[in-house]
Amino acid sequence: MIKSNYHKPDFFTDKAKKEGYAARSIYKLEEIDKKYQIIKPNAKILDLGAFPGSWSQYALKKVGKNGLVVGIDIQKITLDLGSNYVFFHQSILDPSLDFSSYAPFNAVISDMAPNTTGIKDQDVALSLELSLMAAEAAQKYMKKEGTFICKIFQGEGFDEFYSEIKQYFKKIKSFKPEAVRSQSKEIYLIGWELK
Repeated sequence: MIKSNYHKPDFFTDKAKKEGYAARSIYKLEEIDKKYQIIKPNAKILDLGAFPGSWSQYALKKVGKNGLVVGIDIQKITLDLGSNYVFFHQSILDPSLDFSSYAPFNAVISDMAPNTTGIKDQDVALSLELSLMAAEAAQKYMKKEGTFICKIFQGEGFDEFYSEIKQYFKKIKSFKPEAVRSQSKEIYLIGWELK
């Protein structure tokens, strides 16, 4: 059996370690933000699927001490991210979940991914489901002129999902950051302004 290199350290893993970030995924968000200038000083950001904390770390750095980042994940973040960080140790499926007291957000960002099964179509379907939940959260908690970022796995159903997401936002683009591993099916969708 051929071993996968997926979890082997690479340039971005080493860079994250040296620069004090929780994971290499920081550089995916950084590249998206540099290209599209999404996270601004003093903004309020909702980070869905925040564990292990690298997207929240980046967002906090960008919003500054007068901004706010709210994160949620089923896995607990143990990093001390400061007083302008609020963490919900919950599932996005939890019916009691409510971000209203912190809303509206300038951006909703989602790096949520399912626990992969290795069955491609099943993993893609689970990813689509999570991405749709992220888009629904954006509709509910984001400012009308806000920006949405979400990770999605490409495969069966992607085109239909893309068409559905277009109904939520005035403008939408897909983007694959350099930090995404070459063998990965993941891509990021960016949506601007709620319809």
